[in-house]
Formats: sequence, structure tokens, C-alpha cells
Amino acid sequence: MKKIAFGDLSRQYNKYRTEFENITRAVFEKGSFILGENVSKFEQDFACFCECNFGIGVGSGTEAIHLALLACGVKQGDEVITVANTAVPTVSAIRLAGAIPVFADIDEATYNMNPSLIETLITSKTKAILPVHLYGNPCDMDAITGIAKKHGLIIIEDCAQCHGAEFKGRRTGSFGGAGCFSFYPSKNLGAFGDGGIVVTKSEEIAENVRLLRNYGQENRYFSKREGINSRLDELQAAYLLFKLGHLEEWNTRRIEIAGKYDEAFKGTGIILPLHYKECRHVYHLYVIRVKNREKFMDYLEENGIKTLIHYPFPIHLQEAYINAGIGSGPGSLPVTEKVAKEIVSLPIYPELNDEEILYISDVVLKFFSV
Repeated sequence: MKKIAFGDLSRQYNKYRTEFENITRAVFEKGSFILGENVSKFEQDFACFCECNFGIGVGSGTEAIHLALLACGVKQGDEVITVANTAVPTVSAIRLAGAIPVFADIDEATYNMNPSLIETLITSKTKAILPVHLYGNPCDMDAITGIAKKHGLIIIEDCAQCHGAEFKGRRTGSFGGAGCFSFYPSKNLGAFGDGGIVVTKSEEIAENVRLLRNYGQENRYFSKREGINSRLDELQAAYLLFKLGHLEEWNTRRIEIAGKYDEAFKGTGIILPLHYKECRHVYHLYVIRVKNREKFMDYLEENGIKTLIHYPFPIHLQEAYINAGIGSGPGSLPVTEKVAKEIVSLPIYPELNDEEILYISDVVLKFFSV
């Protein structure tokens, strides 16, 4: 019986061990660790990759959203429309900015924000729409952009899972006032620790984020506005610069693995991930829906395959946020709640080999044949 972890970051490290050790040595020998040349170069290169003009490296994806909200003018008591079937950081960032999350239900086919419901949630307090490109699958940005323009709202994209994803040929992160990325180690582009970036086409928003991430300082020891310490460090930027050169290769492999799963599971009754032809899904996660989820996951575990659920508890039902947002409480988001009871994430990362993919597929198929 094979043992297949849900993710195995050691494989990437071992493949590029020499390169990573050389990068580490070079940064340490130079002796510059905060806001140095590697950060500046990575900010520039990643912004270009996202088809944006500016990139501002920050401490995490959560802080990217938090600072982007503030930089775009979101204030205490403003409402921000988002979804509840995401990781908690999306909503904790809204709360850190002093704003109120307003939860929209999702499209059952894509698991992304349902644009047809957005206008019913807009009030005089609504300031922004925060779509989450979940699992690497872009939201319907035509519809969302149209609604935002109609109502004079800001779009801030949560791109934590969609490095390199595209909607109608445009990279995610380039549609709104700001795009917010995480470099958590398991992401399609991950650091060896926490890190994040805000990308934008607006010089004003870029300058605001740049101030906010470094105590509001325009010059050292002089703060122009209130800010915090949220800086992407030099060592992580150096690793990310190297990894950015491999991102397209890694995304292509993820798409290839997803295609193998799709082909294997056709006709089984499994609800497979859906993306539209105009989208490039980069499969940060490969998420299926099954009945008897616990039994299914136990079966795979017994056969050496680790699975996870992203995410088992929608935020609008969690104790910390049940009174913090609009649209909270059981029954308020029926599609979100339905999907959360059925989703399962299968292993998908570039270093999975074809033999392992075939083994996973065979085990899944055996479960549905008995």
C-alpha cells in the first residue's frame, strides 16, 4: 500500500536544494534582510506577472487584504461583500480594517461568489466587493466588475489561491483596485514561511499600502499616517524570485493532474470541479463533492491517501464571526451550507508522479464500485 500525503513540500526543496542553499548564502553574505534589493525586484516582477503596475510585499496574505482595504479607503463601519466558504483570514482582514463582512451565497457549480445575488446586498454603507478566487478558479469578473461600476464600489480581489489564474485572458489580481496574494508555503507560489503582496494599477493605492506596511513612514522615523509593521522580508523575497520562474511550469503540471483526475472519475457520480472555457483554473486545490463524505475519506485514509476539507465550517456559522457579519447564522446561505457538507480535497501538487495519481484514481474508483 502506498502512502500519499496531502502535500509534500520536502519534494520541492529536495529537487532545488542546491539553488535554495545558494540563495540563502547570498542573502546572508550580503547582510540586508528588510526591504532590500530582492524585495524590490520581486515586487516588480510579480506585479508584471499579474499585469499590474505596482507590487508591495507584505507580511502575509491576511495583511495584504487588511492593508488593501485601508489603502482603498474602507473605514470603520463600512460594509464589504464577500463569501463565507473561504479561509477565515479573508473575513478577519475585513474585521481588522474595522469593516463589516456581508456574506453572499455562492454559485453551486463553481463555489465562487454568485454575482446575481450581489445587488440584493448593497446598502448605503457598502464600500467594496471582495471576491475570492477559490481553489484557483477565477470568479466571474465581468459580472462583478459591472456591478461595482454601476454602484461606485471598489473591488479588492482575494487571490490567495490563484497565482497565475486567468479570466478571459487577464490575470487574476488585475481587475480591481487591488489584488491580494498569499505566499503561505503550500500555495502555488509559496515561501518558506509567511508572506504576501498587494498588486495594483493605481499609484495612489500602491503608495498607501507602502506607507501602511512600514509604520506609515515616508521617511525613516517620520510617519505620514498611522501604519503597522507588515513587510515581506528579503530572504523570502529571494526564494520567491527563484520560484516565480517555475510557477508556470508548476501550474501546468497541476492542470495536467486535474485533467487525469477528471478523465478517471467521469461517470462515477462524483461532482467534479467546474470551470468555464474563458477561465484558466490553476488548481491550488482539486475539490470534488461526494455523498457519504466521512466514509469516503476514511476509505482513502485506510489505503494510505490523505484528504482534507476546504472548508468544513463556513465562516458565517463560526462562533467568532456569527455576530460579526451580515448574513450570518444557520440557513442564511443555503448553497454554501450544502456544499460544505460534501466537498473533499484530493492531493494535487506538481511533484505528484503519474504512478501516484493512478493509485489515487484507482482507490477512488474502487470505493464507488463496491
